Amino acid sequence: MITLRSAQDRGTANFGWLDSSHSFSFGNYYDPARMGFASLRVINEDKVAPGGGFPTHGHRDMEIITYVLDGALEHKDSIGTGSIIRPGDAQRMSAGKGIRHSEYNASSDAPVHFLQIWILPEANGIEPGYEQKSFAPEEMQNQLCLIGSREGRDGSITIHQDVNLYAAKLSGGASLDYRPSPGRALWLQVARGSISLNGQTLSGQTLTAGDGAAITDAESLSLTGQSDDGELLLFDMAA
Repeated sequence: MITLRSAQDRGTANFGWLDSSHSFSFGNYYDPARMGFASLRVINEDKVAPGGGFPTHGHRDMEIITYVLDGALEHKDSIGTGSIIRPGDAQRMSAGKGIRHSEYNASSDAPVHFLQIWILPEANGIEPGYEQKSFAPEEMQNQLCLIGSREGRDGSITIHQDVNLYAAKLSGGASLDYRPSPGRALWLQVARGSISLNGQTLSGQTLTAGDGAAITDAESLSLTGQSDDGELLLFDMAA
């Protein structure tokens, strides 16, 4: 079964320096029917203006993943990590028993556009941790690239949950097929461009940036680029 989630139906927040869209309940946006999907709790699409950012704040018991689409994001945290996250990077911060961090646009003249993802961990109270890895564009071009997994398989970041997270960039007309194991829950998030999923459309159109899809009981998926700048994330999770 495929349940489509339109970008236009997401919750929103705009503070001037931050323009954010929420696929699931977050902050002042609350919808009891949109509290997450499987272990996936948050997908926020954030655009932060030059000089803007999130001052130091705390988290607990969450796997927080950042995927930058454009620009650069500066991260600092209470376990001593300082880094810049750019397109092609996958970053994971395990909040565990408690961590504080800040995130700021690393540029004084260009916005930063990124997806922030929260995944419920397998266990609470783990030691906080940080990991960041880079993936070349050719690793994602017209193929699914594993960027996160429970075991850190094939050079991916480690996620403390039964999740395989893939990224792909799809040219127009290029197709990918994916066959999940039985009983898995899948979430497709279109980050950029236009992509069709098993021929599914949303309001008569192919899925476009910001659209998502919850997928259960699927034997296979077919993803086809409908524009030359298609980009997606695919979550394969324990149901």
